[in-house]
Amino acid sequence: MQQRRDENHRIEDVLSSDNRFLTNLRLELAYFSGYALMKQRWTGGAGAILRFERVRPRRAAGFQPLKSREITPKFLDRMIRALKRWKFDIVSTDEVCQRAVRLASPRRFVCLTFDGAYKDLMTSAYPVLSRHGVPFTVYVPTAFPDGVGEAWWLALEDLIARENRVSLMIDRKERHFNIRSTSEKYQLYGFLESWMRSLAPSDLSPAIRDLCTRYSVDLAALSRQASMDWEDLARLAADPLVTIGSATVNYPVLSNLKDPAALREMTMGKVVAETAFHRDIRHFAYPFGDRASWRRQHVAMAVEVGFASAASAIPDIVEPAGRTHLHALPRIAWDGQRSLRAMRVILSGIAFPRVKRAPEKWMPR
Repeated sequence: MQQRRDENHRIEDVLSSDNRFLTNLRLELAYFSGYALMKQRWTGGAGAILRFERVRPRRAAGFQPLKSREITPKFLDRMIRALKRWKFDIVSTDEVCQRAVRLASPRRFVCLTFDGAYKDLMTSAYPVLSRHGVPFTVYVPTAFPDGVGEAWWLALEDLIARENRVSLMIDRKERHFNIRSTSEKYQLYGFLESWMRSLAPSDLSPAIRDLCTRYSVDLAALSRQASMDWEDLARLAADPLVTIGSATVNYPVLSNLKDPAALREMTMGKVVAETAFHRDIRHFAYPFGDRASWRRQHVAMAVEVGFASAASAIPDIVEPAGRTHLHALPRIAWDGQRSLRAMRVILSGIAFPRVKRAPEKWMPR
């Protein structure tokens, strides 16, 4: 089990922006050598789920700490054309669940999923997706279309971009940071994001509100402007190619919550979405989704609440014949900065070590 955990950490390192140059070189070599396509039959599994967040035109700002979570509409269009050219089936999450328990099919699948229910999914991504006639899933944290969600990561980006000096309370001590250079801003963003991700919601909300008050950032307005409202989501829900999934109510790090609170977030997110759309909400995504953000007990909760699947952000391919746990589905995040050739190699599965294991072996404890 430790071996598998170490392997998954290596894969996450391979896909991280910190290793971008070397990673891209390796991926390009694997593509041009033909090695990836040669090995795909044995390493490709049933298919892969791709995870996206924001879709919007490229920006010129020098400080963009969340750039790795964005793709452009142009990249989305090129990617879909490439997936069709490569003979992948672009399928819904329902179809993923079916293929994950069947024997391997000659044709592999790709499933497109979007986290966060950002406004630009409607304005920039949906026109591209609908033009191509492909299915996709959007996972909705219901506090955000209600206008009460707190996108603290966006507020943190906004205030660090504007300020040259930031002061805040950390562990009851006043800390001061000089951030005149872009590199200093990136360092501070990484430090504060990591710190805030470690906080329970009862501590996180006062911390970000204190920062926003100090530096005149309107957290509520920023969160509302970035998020789809219920009218936007109703338009998506009316499209038979769109699957609406749940991502809790407030999008907390579940591992920072006590179990009753985590179960309540998952249950209420499902109930609110079902009430809004008058349909069963069958699919769930763990907020943030990395291995530190959820635990094995949350898998059991997803089953208890009644979800047919639950998606993580741990990268891997989906195995056939029941070898991938439907309530711990892996997803590959893609930032649009790498080439489509690199994507072709990743989708071949060669970056993900194949080991014999029970479906739950690679899940967080």
